[in-house]
Amino acid sequence: MAKKILLIEDEQLMINLLEKKLTQEGYDISVAEDGIEGLEKMRAAKPDLILLDIVMPRMGGFEVMEEMSKDEDLKKIPIIVISNSGQPVELDRTKRLGAKDWLIKTEFDPQEVVEKVVKQIGR
Repeated sequence: MAKKILLIEDEQLMINLLEKKLTQEGYDISVAEDGIEGLEKMRAAKPDLILLDIVMPRMGGFEVMEEMSKDEDLKKIPIIVISNSGQPVELDRTKRLGAKDWLIKTEFDPQEVVEKVVKQIGR
């Protein structure tokens, strides 16, 4: 059975790019366009991995990670953060909140995403 990835991202271009690439690699992708929808889908689908944007409407990535940390089931799911910023203070905060890895959108390569996903959950 394919590994399930939940992509929580509000930029349609990124959604299309990541969904296409990861589906080609054999992953089962679901999408949420903000943190509130993301938490609902997480609880329902129990994904193997979360790709999480930081800046989104309604609820951002930091708040999503804070909510996940309060839930015994959700806090076990690995998170890879996708951010516009590579600021050390932001990266430190994502690590403290449990993120396993991160990608910077401006330095983005779809193959790098695949490599980071494989490193966390395999194929």
